[in-house]
Amino acid sequence: MTERFDCHYCKESLFGKKYILREDSPYCVKCYENLYSNTCEECKKTIGADCKDLSYKDRHWHETCFHCFQCKNSLVDKPFAAKEEHLLCTDCYSNEYSSKCNECKKTIMPGTRKMEYKGNSWHETCFICYRCQQPIGTKSFIPKDNQNFCVPCYEKQFAMQCVQCKKAITTGGVTYREQPWHKECFVCTGCKKQLSGQRFTSRDEFAYCLNCFCNLYAKKCAGCTNPISGLGGTKYISFEERQWHNDCFNCKKCSLSLVGRGFLTERDDILCPECGKDI
Repeated sequence: MTERFDCHYCKESLFGKKYILREDSPYCVKCYENLYSNTCEECKKTIGADCKDLSYKDRHWHETCFHCFQCKNSLVDKPFAAKEEHLLCTDCYSNEYSSKCNECKKTIMPGTRKMEYKGNSWHETCFICYRCQQPIGTKSFIPKDNQNFCVPCYEKQFAMQCVQCKKAITTGGVTYREQPWHKECFVCTGCKKQLSGQRFTSRDEFAYCLNCFCNLYAKKCAGCTNPISGLGGTKYISFEERQWHNDCFNCKKCSLSLVGRGFLTERDDILCPECGKDI
Protein backbone atom coordinates (compact mmCIF):
# COMPACT_ATOMS: atom_id res chain seq x y z
CA MET A 1 0.00 0.00 0.00
CA THR A 2 1.38 3.40 -1.03
CA GLU A 3 2.19 5.81 1.89
CA ARG A 4 0.03 8.97 1.90
CA PHE A 5 1.60 12.38 1.20
CA ASP A 6 -0.99 15.01 2.17
CA CYS A 7 -1.09 18.77 2.87
CA HIS A 8 -0.41 19.33 6.56
CA TYR A 9 -3.41 21.68 6.80
CA CYS A 10 -6.20 20.58 4.40
CA LYS A 11 -5.09 16.93 4.20
CA GLU A 12 -5.51 16.81 0.40
CA SER A 13 -3.05 14.61 -1.41
CA LEU A 14 0.04 16.33 -2.73
CA PHE A 15 1.02 13.58 -5.21
CA GLY A 16 1.75 15.19 -8.57
CA LYS A 17 1.19 18.71 -7.13
CA LYS A 18 3.45 21.62 -6.18
CA TYR A 19 3.95 21.95 -2.46
CA ILE A 20 5.96 23.98 0.04
CA LEU A 21 7.78 22.74 3.13
CA ARG A 22 7.52 24.74 6.35
CA GLU A 23 9.16 23.40 9.48
CA ASP A 24 9.42 19.97 7.77
CA SER A 25 5.66 19.87 7.07
CA PRO A 26 4.32 19.99 3.49
CA TYR A 27 1.58 22.44 2.47
CA CYS A 28 -0.29 22.84 -0.76
CA VAL A 29 0.28 26.24 -2.36
CA LYS A 30 -3.23 27.49 -1.54
CA CYS A 31 -2.99 26.63 2.17
CA TYR A 32 0.53 28.00 2.47
CA GLU A 33 -0.44 31.34 0.93
CA ASN A 34 -3.58 31.60 3.09
CA LEU A 35 -1.66 30.78 6.26
CA TYR A 36 1.77 32.32 5.82
CA SER A 37 2.07 34.66 2.83
CA ASN A 38 2.41 38.42 3.46
CA THR A 39 0.32 41.19 1.93
CA CYS A 40 2.08 43.70 -0.33
CA GLU A 41 2.17 47.26 1.10
CA GLU A 42 1.75 48.73 -2.39
CA CYS A 43 -0.91 46.68 -4.17
CA LYS A 44 -2.47 45.05 -1.07
CA LYS A 45 -2.40 41.64 -2.79
CA THR A 46 -0.93 38.45 -1.40
CA ILE A 47 2.73 37.88 -2.13
CA GLY A 48 2.47 34.39 -3.54
CA ALA A 49 4.84 31.53 -3.00
CA ASP A 50 6.22 31.94 -6.49
CA CYS A 51 6.99 35.67 -5.94
CA LYS A 52 9.99 37.28 -4.28
CA ASP A 53 9.04 38.86 -0.94
CA LEU A 54 10.99 42.08 -0.19
CA SER A 55 10.72 43.32 3.41
CA TYR A 56 11.68 46.44 5.38
CA LYS A 57 10.80 46.98 9.03
CA ASP A 58 8.09 44.28 9.11
CA ARG A 59 6.51 45.58 5.90
CA HIS A 60 6.47 43.58 2.67
CA TRP A 61 6.34 44.24 -1.08
CA HIS A 62 6.26 42.35 -4.36
CA GLU A 63 9.54 42.88 -6.19
CA THR A 64 7.70 44.85 -8.89
CA CYS A 65 5.96 47.00 -6.25
CA PHE A 66 9.14 47.93 -4.39
CA HIS A 67 9.73 51.37 -5.94
CA CYS A 68 10.30 55.04 -5.00
CA PHE A 69 7.16 56.81 -3.81
CA GLN A 70 8.04 59.91 -5.85
CA CYS A 71 9.65 58.87 -9.14
CA LYS A 72 8.42 55.24 -9.15
CA ASN A 73 11.87 53.90 -10.06
CA SER A 74 12.65 50.47 -8.66
CA LEU A 75 14.46 50.32 -5.33
CA VAL A 76 15.52 46.70 -5.69
CA ASP A 77 19.21 46.39 -4.75
CA LYS A 78 19.49 50.20 -4.45
CA PRO A 79 19.95 52.49 -1.43
CA PHE A 80 16.80 54.23 -0.23
CA ALA A 81 15.47 56.30 2.66
CA ALA A 82 12.15 56.25 4.52
CA LYS A 83 10.12 59.36 5.29
CA GLU A 84 6.65 59.27 6.88
CA GLU A 85 6.29 55.57 5.96
CA HIS A 86 7.12 56.27 2.30
CA LEU A 87 10.22 54.86 0.64
CA LEU A 88 12.27 57.24 -1.48
CA CYS A 89 15.33 56.81 -3.68
CA THR A 90 18.32 58.88 -2.55
CA ASP A 91 17.84 61.44 -5.33
CA CYS A 92 14.19 62.13 -4.46
CA TYR A 93 14.93 62.16 -0.74
CA SER A 94 17.77 64.65 -1.21
CA ASN A 95 15.71 66.95 -3.45
CA GLU A 96 12.79 66.90 -1.04
CA TYR A 97 14.35 66.86 2.41
CA SER A 98 18.13 67.41 2.35
CA SER A 99 19.74 70.76 3.09
CA LYS A 100 20.91 73.06 0.30
CA CYS A 101 24.43 74.47 0.44
CA ASN A 102 24.36 78.19 1.25
CA GLU A 103 27.28 78.75 -1.13
CA CYS A 104 26.72 76.61 -4.25
CA LYS A 105 22.95 76.10 -3.70
CA LYS A 106 23.28 72.39 -4.50
CA THR A 107 21.86 69.58 -2.39
CA ILE A 108 23.99 68.27 0.46
CA MET A 109 23.64 64.54 -0.06
CA PRO A 110 22.83 62.31 2.92
CA GLY A 111 25.94 60.81 4.46
CA THR A 112 28.23 63.62 3.31
CA ARG A 113 29.82 65.95 5.85
CA LYS A 114 28.19 69.36 6.16
CA MET A 115 28.92 72.51 8.14
CA GLU A 116 26.10 74.37 9.90
CA TYR A 117 25.87 77.86 11.41
CA LYS A 118 22.74 79.79 12.44
CA GLY A 119 20.37 77.71 10.34
CA ASN A 120 22.52 77.69 7.21
CA SER A 121 24.38 74.68 5.80
CA TRP A 122 27.44 74.27 3.57
CA HIS A 123 29.30 71.46 1.88
CA GLU A 124 32.57 71.06 3.75
CA THR A 125 34.45 72.17 0.62
CA CYS A 126 32.20 75.24 0.21
CA PHE A 127 32.64 76.50 3.76
CA ILE A 128 35.66 78.73 3.09
CA CYS A 129 37.11 82.04 4.21
CA TYR A 130 35.84 84.88 2.02
CA ARG A 131 39.27 86.53 1.95
CA CYS A 132 41.81 83.72 1.56
CA GLN A 133 39.42 81.13 0.07
CA GLN A 134 40.82 78.39 2.30
CA PRO A 135 38.49 75.80 3.93
CA ILE A 136 37.49 76.81 7.46
CA GLY A 137 36.52 73.32 8.61
CA THR A 138 36.28 73.15 12.40
CA LYS A 139 38.56 76.16 13.00
CA SER A 140 37.30 79.35 14.60
CA PHE A 141 35.77 81.92 12.26
CA ILE A 142 34.09 85.32 12.43
CA PRO A 143 31.00 86.24 10.36
CA LYS A 144 30.70 89.75 8.90
CA ASP A 145 28.24 91.14 6.34
CA ASN A 146 26.94 87.63 5.45
CA GLN A 147 30.49 86.42 4.79
CA ASN A 148 32.68 84.15 6.91
CA PHE A 149 36.32 84.92 7.66
CA CYS A 150 39.02 82.83 9.30
CA VAL A 151 40.40 84.62 12.37
CA PRO A 152 43.75 85.70 10.81
CA CYS A 153 42.02 87.22 7.75
CA TYR A 154 39.42 89.00 9.87
CA GLU A 155 42.10 90.52 12.06
CA LYS A 156 44.06 91.72 9.02
CA GLN A 157 41.04 93.26 7.34
CA PHE A 158 38.74 94.53 10.08
CA ALA A 159 40.07 94.34 13.62
CA MET A 160 41.24 97.49 15.44
CA GLN A 161 44.75 97.53 16.86
CA CYS A 162 45.26 97.95 20.59
CA VAL A 163 47.09 101.25 21.24
CA GLN A 164 49.14 99.54 23.96
CA CYS A 165 50.28 96.17 22.53
CA LYS A 166 49.58 96.92 18.83
CA LYS A 167 47.79 93.56 18.40
CA ALA A 168 44.32 93.07 16.92
CA ILE A 169 41.26 93.42 19.16
CA THR A 170 38.74 90.70 18.32
CA THR A 171 36.61 90.70 21.49
CA GLY A 172 36.32 92.67 24.70
CA GLY A 173 37.85 95.97 23.65
CA VAL A 174 37.78 99.24 25.60
CA THR A 175 37.76 102.77 24.15
CA TYR A 176 39.53 105.52 26.08
CA ARG A 177 40.17 108.97 24.65
CA GLU A 178 38.87 107.63 21.30
CA GLN A 179 41.61 104.99 21.22
CA PRO A 180 41.06 101.19 21.34
CA TRP A 181 42.55 98.95 24.04
CA HIS A 182 42.33 95.30 25.00
CA LYS A 183 40.64 95.02 28.40
CA GLU A 184 43.75 93.36 29.77
CA CYS A 185 45.96 96.17 28.39
CA PHE A 186 43.91 99.02 29.86
CA VAL A 187 45.53 99.17 33.29
CA CYS A 188 46.37 101.70 35.99
CA THR A 189 49.61 103.54 35.30
CA GLY A 190 50.57 103.08 38.94
CA CYS A 191 49.60 99.59 40.18
CA LYS A 192 48.92 97.96 36.75
CA LYS A 193 45.50 96.60 37.79
CA GLN A 194 42.85 96.41 35.05
CA LEU A 195 40.61 99.46 34.90
CA SER A 196 37.83 97.98 32.75
CA GLY A 197 34.58 98.21 34.71
CA GLN A 198 36.28 100.19 37.52
CA ARG A 199 36.17 103.88 38.46
CA PHE A 200 39.30 105.67 37.37
CA THR A 201 40.63 109.10 36.53
CA SER A 202 43.55 110.51 34.58
CA ARG A 203 46.40 112.96 34.89
CA ASP A 204 48.58 114.11 32.00
CA GLU A 205 46.64 111.66 29.78
CA PHE A 206 47.65 108.69 31.96
CA ALA A 207 44.89 106.61 33.56
CA TYR A 208 44.94 105.80 37.28
CA CYS A 209 42.75 103.82 39.63
CA LEU A 210 41.33 105.99 42.43
CA ASN A 211 43.69 104.61 45.07
CA CYS A 212 46.83 105.32 43.06
CA PHE A 213 45.59 108.74 41.96
CA CYS A 214 44.80 109.75 45.53
CA ASN A 215 48.08 108.46 46.89
CA LEU A 216 50.09 110.21 44.18
CA TYR A 217 48.27 113.49 43.57
CA ALA A 218 45.41 114.16 45.98
CA LYS A 219 45.75 116.73 48.75
CA LYS A 220 45.88 115.38 52.30
CA CYS A 221 43.22 116.15 54.86
CA ALA A 222 44.55 118.42 57.62
CA GLY A 223 42.41 116.46 60.08
CA CYS A 224 42.95 112.73 59.31
CA THR A 225 45.90 113.08 56.87
CA ASN A 226 44.19 110.74 54.37
CA PRO A 227 43.92 111.80 50.70
CA ILE A 228 41.01 113.95 49.56
CA SER A 229 40.12 112.66 46.12
CA GLY A 230 37.52 115.26 45.24
CA LEU A 231 36.08 112.63 42.84
CA GLY A 232 32.52 111.43 42.61
CA GLY A 233 31.13 114.49 44.36
CA THR A 234 33.30 114.15 47.48
CA LYS A 235 32.86 117.36 49.55
CA TYR A 236 35.75 119.05 51.31
CA ILE A 237 36.64 122.37 52.98
CA SER A 238 39.58 124.52 51.87
CA PHE A 239 41.08 127.29 54.00
CA GLU A 240 44.46 129.00 53.67
CA GLU A 241 46.01 126.25 51.54
CA ARG A 242 44.73 123.55 53.88
CA GLN A 243 41.94 121.10 53.14
CA TRP A 244 39.64 118.93 55.25
CA HIS A 245 37.08 116.24 54.52
CA ASN A 246 33.68 117.58 55.48
CA ASP A 247 33.52 114.97 58.27
CA CYS A 248 36.95 116.05 59.57
CA PHE A 249 36.26 119.81 59.71
CA ASN A 250 35.54 119.85 63.45
CA CYS A 251 36.48 121.94 66.48
CA LYS A 252 39.80 120.67 67.89
CA LYS A 253 38.47 120.83 71.49
CA CYS A 254 34.79 119.87 71.46
CA SER A 255 34.65 118.09 68.04
CA LEU A 256 31.62 120.14 66.96
CA SER A 257 31.25 120.16 63.16
CA LEU A 258 32.23 123.56 61.78
CA VAL A 259 30.81 122.99 58.28
CA GLY A 260 28.73 126.07 57.49
CA ARG A 261 29.64 127.70 60.80
CA GLY A 262 32.04 130.41 61.89
CA PHE A 263 35.35 129.26 63.35
CA LEU A 264 38.63 130.51 64.72
CA THR A 265 42.19 129.31 64.18
CA GLU A 266 44.92 128.79 66.72
CA ARG A 267 48.17 127.85 65.01
CA ASP A 268 47.22 124.63 63.08
CA ASP A 269 43.97 124.05 65.01
CA ILE A 270 40.46 125.19 64.22
CA LEU A 271 38.02 126.03 67.01
CA CYS A 272 34.37 126.83 67.35
CA PRO A 273 33.64 130.39 68.62
CA GLU A 274 32.74 129.02 72.07
CA CYS A 275 36.02 127.14 72.55
CA GLY A 276 38.04 129.93 70.98
CA LYS A 277 36.64 132.83 73.02
CA ASP A 278 39.45 132.58 75.57
CA ILE A 279 42.18 132.88 72.93
